[in-house]
Amino acid sequence: MSAGRRFLSHPISVLSLIVLVLLGAAALAAPLVEGWLGVDANAVSLFNRFGPPSAENWLGTDELGRDVLVRLLYGGRVSLFVGIAAALASAVIGTIVGLIAGFYGGRLDDFLMRLTDGVIALPLLPLLIVLAAVDLGKLGLPAALAQSDQVSLYRIIVIVSLAGWTTVARLVRGAALSVRQREFVLAATALGAGNARLMLVHILPNVASPIVVATTLSIGNIILLESVLSFLGLGIQPPLPSWGNMLTNAQELIWSAPLLAIYPGLLIFVTVIAFNFVGDGLQDALDPRSGPQRR
Repeated sequence: MSAGRRFLSHPISVLSLIVLVLLGAAALAAPLVEGWLGVDANAVSLFNRFGPPSAENWLGTDELGRDVLVRLLYGGRVSLFVGIAAALASAVIGTIVGLIAGFYGGRLDDFLMRLTDGVIALPLLPLLIVLAAVDLGKLGLPAALAQSDQVSLYRIIVIVSLAGWTTVARLVRGAALSVRQREFVLAATALGAGNARLMLVHILPNVASPIVVATTLSIGNIILLESVLSFLGLGIQPPLPSWGNMLTNAQELIWSAPLLAIYPGLLIFVTVIAFNFVGDGLQDALDPRSGPQRR
């Protein structure tokens, strides 16, 4: 049975993938929805605060009179972009570290794995909070860049990437240790293939499955981390919306306007669960020994 058919044999994973595709498409269509409804995601209208759902504002308005639906869509663009970009960056770093450690072994392997252990030992959330609170202006960045709306977005991606590569590194290192002793790698070595070719052409494609699965599963965790940091006021900074800072803005309105907290919280929950189910489906699809047939 092919990997695609094994994945399709998991209805929950397929449904989760459909949900993620729909969420991604809706987030990408945010400008179109904004223009179609004739609203501005950042336009403040104090005379229209806490407005009910209407033909113009399908989910009503928030405490500043801004359209909730459009802000949720723009917030989805930010949260999904952070999760996917940080997961891919972490996967690249972890793959490089794990591939080098597993291929060369010896002291280099020992050093890279002790470095990985050191990063794992760090308390992740307190570390992220401290790094997210650093004033970038004091690090030598131009004031205009340090105070721009987009800098908080890219800072979160960089911080999470530098702290989240360890799982992929360990998986790739273990798989590379096994694959490098196989006959086709030894044959390529005997034919004169260089180390770079051995790693990139012969070993990397054969360790891709755990990379894909670990990356998919990590996206949900990263979205949660971004939401926590934004909820604490250290993540994505307004006026740039994210599901996390939309929850922050709604925490004092939980009794008077509970839907303002329910909408972004529900989207975070659904997105994280969907990525986890897709990751489980990919794990069974890419590893035949873990498929439904073994159960």
